[in-house]
Amino acid sequence: MQILYTVLLYLIQPLVWLRLLWRSRKAPAYRQRWLERYGFCQNKVKAGGILVHAVSVGETIAAVPLINALKQQYPHLPITITTMTPTGSERVKSLLKDSVNHVYLPYDLPCALRRFLNTVQPKLVIIMETELWPNFINQCYKRHIPLIVANARLSERSAKRYSKLGSAISHLLRKINVVAAQNQQDGERFIQLGLPADHLAITGSIKFDIDLTAKQHQRIAELKQQWQLNRPVLIAASTHSGEDEIILSAFKRLAQNHPSLLLIIVPRHPERFKTVEKLIIDNRLRYIKRSADQTPNDQTQVILGDTMGELLELYGVADIALIGGSLIEHGGHNPLEPALHHIPIIIGEHFFNFKVICEQLKAANGLLVCHNSVDELYLIVDDLLNHPTKRKQIGENAYQVLKQNQGALDRLLAIINRYLS
Repeated sequence: MQILYTVLLYLIQPLVWLRLLWRSRKAPAYRQRWLERYGFCQNKVKAGGILVHAVSVGETIAAVPLINALKQQYPHLPITITTMTPTGSERVKSLLKDSVNHVYLPYDLPCALRRFLNTVQPKLVIIMETELWPNFINQCYKRHIPLIVANARLSERSAKRYSKLGSAISHLLRKINVVAAQNQQDGERFIQLGLPADHLAITGSIKFDIDLTAKQHQRIAELKQQWQLNRPVLIAASTHSGEDEIILSAFKRLAQNHPSLLLIIVPRHPERFKTVEKLIIDNRLRYIKRSADQTPNDQTQVILGDTMGELLELYGVADIALIGGSLIEHGGHNPLEPALHHIPIIIGEHFFNFKVICEQLKAANGLLVCHNSVDELYLIVDDLLNHPTKRKQIGENAYQVLKQNQGALDRLLAIINRYLS
């Protein structure tokens, strides 16, 4: 089956190029650095260190505490971060600057991977969450490079898809040294697919092990002073197509009862900034763009968050957070970032990407679920705005869940140390 998979992957490369060109119409970065996608990364990385793969933005943010800890514990080892998307790449650059090497992970083609691994020569490979590329795993196995899947999660939906591969997925999983799963449920799904039980560790989610840096605290204080917001703020973060219309419709109704309410809307992908701006204009809302570095005044109704790497700071000026990717069947995004700021969290019913975390927050009354209608979103936000004590309590509940579940990073580092000490 792996031979057939590889042959098909080579055959579809012209379609891959067309797709990159198509996506580059809205995001020009997709037109750049194609050689990296085929393993040509000489003079861009230092060999002999730790390779961490974080496919896109969410995994990159989750990996930052781990990478900072690795830099501290192994200062003599270079760290190379790979991503697959330009947004993930930009997040690596903005969060980690020049403290790490960064390139795209090549496509799962044996020739590209051999070229890549010959250059990087990692002592250890860490894959964030669940990016199971057969040829990449096989190449690491052949070279006796230890491979850890960190912060691993496997939803019921994904497990069913993998199970259709039969013995091929079992054979692949046996080549992974350790799957460090976020919880027992995810771990059991890996075992049911064929992972040997002694290759599984339950570490918890390192997404809980987040904190604000001194620079982020300072930036939030500066924003609050600059904007002088004596008004309630709703942030809709990491929104996807199909959600912005719901959010803007609910906001227009909310503005009738709460005319001072300010909405910060942050699309997930940069190529959608102009689309969302047009929606704001079509709804006849007064807005400014964050990229213009303008200060909102009393007449500003919406701030379009069209910058990268500022979401944690923008949460810091908000009173209520709505998590995008959940009002549609995308699976939702990380609800723990707003929890860090002691603010209540609203999420749509499609939160399967963070099911266990959301259930924990929900059980502690730190998260409210909206079943994807304008009316329900309006009612939830209206209630929170009308009851500030309730709003603060829900936010505090969310923060306590975050703090009580920290420690996964230390457990993961203990596993990593076995392969690097």
